[in-house]
Amino acid sequence: MVSDTETKDLKPRRRSNSNEIKWAERVVQISRVTKVVKGGKKLSFRAIVVIGNENGQVGVGVGKAEDVIGAVKKAVTDAKKHVIVIPLTKNKTIPHLVNGVYGASKVVIRPAGPGSGVIAGSSIRTVLELAGVQNILAKQLGSGNLLNNARAVICALESLRTLSEAAEERDVQLEKFYV
Repeated sequence: MVSDTETKDLKPRRRSNSNEIKWAERVVQISRVTKVVKGGKKLSFRAIVVIGNENGQVGVGVGKAEDVIGAVKKAVTDAKKHVIVIPLTKNKTIPHLVNGVYGASKVVIRPAGPGSGVIAGSSIRTVLELAGVQNILAKQLGSGNLLNNARAVICALESLRTLSEAAEERDVQLEKFYV
């Protein structure tokens, strides 16, 4: 016979899904914004957050709330909605040179040899590190706006193609691609 105490131990437990992605998140900027309303000024916070799994997936999100914690939570959920997947080479770099433009921000991203590290500044470095890139050269041109620079990097990384994708677009076999 099974006693009451033993049946309590047999409750179905929630399974932890091993396929869940472990996201690393970094807050790029928190800014205090005010809105002038009838009774005075309404204060709120805007947070820019970058999330990534350091294995080719990265996203940038923005959240606004009356407190900092709420703004960061909203930014994380926004970033999870805008995740992109990038191709990485075996040297943990990108396949080819790429440019990105978002608003007035322009970004040039070049692949680098092993041991170079992430040579980039501002929010560009944060996006590339959380994407899992370890060897890369990047330069920001134009605006110094952190959000626009981060989104320019995302635009640049979205346009990356692997060798097999380029061969498929041109209807050429991969073996004859260089001939």
